[in-house]
Amino acid sequence: MGVHKMKYIVTVNGNRYEVEVEAEQGEVAITDPDLTTDKSNTPSPNQILTPENIEGEVITAPMPGKILAVKASNGQSIKKGDVLFVLEAMKMENEIMAPRDGVVSGIFVQRDTTVNVGDKLGSIS
Repeated sequence: MGVHKMKYIVTVNGNRYEVEVEAEQGEVAITDPDLTTDKSNTPSPNQILTPENIEGEVITAPMPGKILAVKASNGQSIKKGDVLFVLEAMKMENEIMAPRDGVVSGIFVQRDTTVNVGDKLGSIS
């Protein structure tokens, strides 16, 4: 399985950054740190954005299990009730649905990722 990369714009502390998401590693690398003039709150070019500092409503795992499918992608418009992830727990498939309308602003897991209760799966803005 190869690394899937997507680019999108993220706002951190009021500053806009073009970021590249590598789905396999669940990391976001800053590709253009010069989009801001306020250097006091600017991540260094080598800093990786994590689920903790990406804005949006975080979707968490309601139970421990394994991700069978990721049904959403970064930047995708979604509606309340759309299936975002399929989580296998105790030999049952559980659909993790969008709690509201929005845009997927982050995917933090991939297929076959093992998760625990409260682990961050993705975010919606």
